[in-house]
Amino acid sequence: MVSNSLKSEVGGVTLWFTGLPCSGKTTISQLVFERLQRSRLRVELLDGDEVRQKLTKGLGFSKEDRDENIRRIGYVCHLLSRNGVIAIGAAISPYRAIRDELRQSISCFVEIYVRCPLEVCMHRDCKGMYKRALAGELKNFTGVSDPYEKPVQPELVLHTDQESPEQSAEKVLDCLRVRGWAIAP
Repeated sequence: MVSNSLKSEVGGVTLWFTGLPCSGKTTISQLVFERLQRSRLRVELLDGDEVRQKLTKGLGFSKEDRDENIRRIGYVCHLLSRNGVIAIGAAISPYRAIRDELRQSISCFVEIYVRCPLEVCMHRDCKGMYKRALAGELKNFTGVSDPYEKPVQPELVLHTDQESPEQSAEKVLDCLRVRGWAIAP
């Protein structure tokens, strides 16, 4: 069994942000990334949208392609965290089985569920993706025509419809502090 304690021998960890599109994953993970950088910690951010443009461009949105996309992001997080880096993965990652697979392969894995009601996510959608998905223009869209499987036992749940991005980011940093990371307030 892989140890899931936050303090590994080399000091790396993967913070995995998961949630519906427009739930706040990118915004909050960026705030956490910036705070960790200011604390002079080694940290990298792998945002799902950016990774799709640079690392997994050829993948579509079928279940198989989504699984492969998450596996690739997870593998990079694994490499970073085993080498003492705080790796932040922010991707919808809609399927529980793949997230559980990552949890088993990454020794220090912190699942962060960015929880937000679908209606609020739809209201926040400045790109019009939900509207296009509801009109049938976007196939396999998570939350509309494709499922999102909520985490069963995430280490942290952020309620982004009830708290500001800054409050959510502070909860993530508090989670790290409680587990022994020295992060400046």
